[in-house]
Amino acid sequence: MEKPIIFSIDDDLQVLRAITRDLKSMYGKDYRIINTTSANEALESLIDLKNSSDVVAMFVCDQRMPEMEGVAFLEKAIKIFPKAKRVLLTAYSDTEAAIKAINDVQLDYYLMKPWDPPSERLYPVIDDLLDDWQSDYIPDFKGIKVVGYQFSPQSHTVKDYLASNLIPYKWLDIEKNPDAKAVLELNNVGLDELPVVVFDDGSYSCKPTIRSISDKIGTNPQITNDIYDVVIIGAGPAGLAAAVYGASEGLKTLLIERKAPGGQAGTSSRIENYLGFPAGLSGADLTRRAITQAMRLGAEFLSPQAVNDIKQKDGYKTIILDDGPEIVSRTVVITTGVDYRKLDVKGVENYTGAGIYYGAATTEASACKGKEVYVIGGGNSAGQAAVYLSKFAENVYIIIRRDSLSYTMSAYLIQQIANIPNIHVLADTEITEATGHNCLEKLTIYNVKTKESVTKQAAALYIFIGAKPYTDWLKLDILKDEKGFIETGRELRRYDEFSKIWKQKRDPFLLETSCNGIFAAGDVRAGAMNRVASAVGEGSMAISFVHKYLAEV
Repeated sequence: MEKPIIFSIDDDLQVLRAITRDLKSMYGKDYRIINTTSANEALESLIDLKNSSDVVAMFVCDQRMPEMEGVAFLEKAIKIFPKAKRVLLTAYSDTEAAIKAINDVQLDYYLMKPWDPPSERLYPVIDDLLDDWQSDYIPDFKGIKVVGYQFSPQSHTVKDYLASNLIPYKWLDIEKNPDAKAVLELNNVGLDELPVVVFDDGSYSCKPTIRSISDKIGTNPQITNDIYDVVIIGAGPAGLAAAVYGASEGLKTLLIERKAPGGQAGTSSRIENYLGFPAGLSGADLTRRAITQAMRLGAEFLSPQAVNDIKQKDGYKTIILDDGPEIVSRTVVITTGVDYRKLDVKGVENYTGAGIYYGAATTEASACKGKEVYVIGGGNSAGQAAVYLSKFAENVYIIIRRDSLSYTMSAYLIQQIANIPNIHVLADTEITEATGHNCLEKLTIYNVKTKESVTKQAAALYIFIGAKPYTDWLKLDILKDEKGFIETGRELRRYDEFSKIWKQKRDPFLLETSCNGIFAAGDVRAGAMNRVASAVGEGSMAISFVHKYLAEV
């Protein structure tokens, strides 16, 4: 944790050196001593210090300064750090101004110059003031702050990116948190410029893009190799596993992710059936461990960065990025996974990001405290989200079209849901409309058996329906099934086009696509098991086939 600051200001350089020397010798172990000869410079630096969550414990400033008097400086400074102690350095002739300052700026002490010996005339005073300040001091959050409206799609995008990338941040709701308004006033930012991200170095950005945030905080490093042995596209469980095995086996490995690592599994509040974790673990924890492991072994990670095409020439694969340099690799592993299908219901699009969310249960859960929340979907992701949300919401309703969860949800999770009194399963049910003003307020629910329709209050709706493979970006002759999943291995021979595309003497490897040297693993692959463990297995298996391919070229 950063030390609190004692800030000294005096235009007389000799006096400033003396007070700084004495303060450092006595308090330098527990406080950061900074100084300047310019009152204006000091005021400018206070805004950056406040933005970066540094804390000023005490101002020690001279009364007679050419840019402004000490009392005038303190009047401005205490608006930024109102709890800081205030000490005025005065000459004998300044006594009247100092006494007046006791009322004007709640001056804590005025110190006559010179203060020799400091052990008698300086330290006892400062000790008492700092002891008093410490008794009320509560350290502020040190890190990124996000200021915005709770039900703003732009704010949700920023929060979801930070949370998904395991970057700590503090959320300040402009409508509920007085600190949010203070941040805007301090930086002279208007409400029409929200959301605002204040970085831990004191700088800030209004309405930032995800790419600009990434560039600022350094999560999007530049590529370092001219040619990679393997480029993995997609950082879900399959992609992370491929990165770990590729790097550990000496391959020059690059992992590219368009959003955040972990994929759908990364947003899961609790994975309880993953081998080796009897108490379960969160998707975020699994992702953090995997990313750390892959990078420690030498894999490079590029995010957020989308790939929009792959081209082949002379046995090399060129990866075309949406925004960035072209990347050359000897092999490619596609692990882009799946997205939740859009809920095509009246009103849903209007409130997406403002009360209606696809996945992302953990990001907005705290805003659901004491409210009515709905989850649509009958898979494990929906069940895990419902369990997590039940810790915040008054009631959580799981909406499914079938008559039971047993068709699509694991038995352990069904039992867990049955034991939570504020989770209710609405079977044979679907949503027909979402309504509200600036955010979701009500859902119209229709029972497909009774044909009855009711409208209920709803603070949030989390959507976990269907799996649509993220393969629309592929332009190569990579064969896909009718749903868009990538075909691999011997299944490719079922397609008439295969013989026109495949020109190798051997058959495709088990996870190889119709383009030799390009592999697919995890949920994006046709016939995948749709489980975290199987995705991890396929990702690691893909690297073994990468080795076989590289051995023959």
